[in-house]
Amino acid sequence: MLDHRIDTFLCVCDKMSYTRAAKALSMTQPAVSQHIKYLENLYEVNLFTYEKKQLKLTEPGKLLLMAARTMKSDEEFLRNKIHEFKNSTSICRMGATMTVGDYAIIKPLKKYMELHADTEVNLTVANTDELLKKLNNHEIDFAVIEGYFPKEEYDYVPFSTERYIPVCASNHTFKKPPETLRDLVDQRLIIREKGSGTRDIMEKNLEAHGIEIKDFAHCMEVDSLAAIIQLVKADCGITFLYEIAAAEEIQRGNLKEIKLRDFVVEHDFTFTWNKGSVYAQEYRKICKEFTQL
Repeated sequence: MLDHRIDTFLCVCDKMSYTRAAKALSMTQPAVSQHIKYLENLYEVNLFTYEKKQLKLTEPGKLLLMAARTMKSDEEFLRNKIHEFKNSTSICRMGATMTVGDYAIIKPLKKYMELHADTEVNLTVANTDELLKKLNNHEIDFAVIEGYFPKEEYDYVPFSTERYIPVCASNHTFKKPPETLRDLVDQRLIIREKGSGTRDIMEKNLEAHGIEIKDFAHCMEVDSLAAIIQLVKADCGITFLYEIAAAEEIQRGNLKEIKLRDFVVEHDFTFTWNKGSVYAQEYRKICKEFTQL
């Protein structure tokens, strides 16, 4: 079991406030301060500092945060492993982004469960930001994510490489055939919510061409990939998504790729877990099974 003062430290990191952490933990603020002081004395460093009255982590504090998150995650994984001996049942707590969960993981997951019939799989589908928070909060053991993330804070291996494309309804008409990204700015752009890896990829690639979301004639934000596909099929606008998510509708003739000479993008889906986990080899083994199924 980890020292309970580590839980206090993690809560302060989450709330970035001694007062809010004390309230969340049902403790007094002096007790929270005492726990942090204990850890600072133990490691002989300052874990927090104030900048313009805002609580901030010091560099040693950031290092302890990464280690503490990994230790808490490993503790949960260990708890589940011990539970296996008692109940003869394994527990696999994984996460996947909407694109991965809906279009990339189902077939290998089905085969994995057939091969591991004694394993209970708990699958959480959410956007990239939400999954990283769940990793940090020890709610899942690993996740298959898309988009960009702070790679220095996690361990990861590639899951697959996917094309990322602009699409529209098969019957959509343009004033003139688009050749470049900038030719699309007179369109209504349908996008995912902030925190989505699919949106993150789009924004960064638009930015590389000097284009922002606000440059489009109209913009519609939708927090459902399935709904976006239906809206684009109904010719309500254009969107950017992974080819794997659009492939079936393109094959059926409901959607079409907008081919541009200045937009050729591929991006990795990434199998990710907390950095430095003692169970890294087990996570790598699971990932290898998934990618070979």
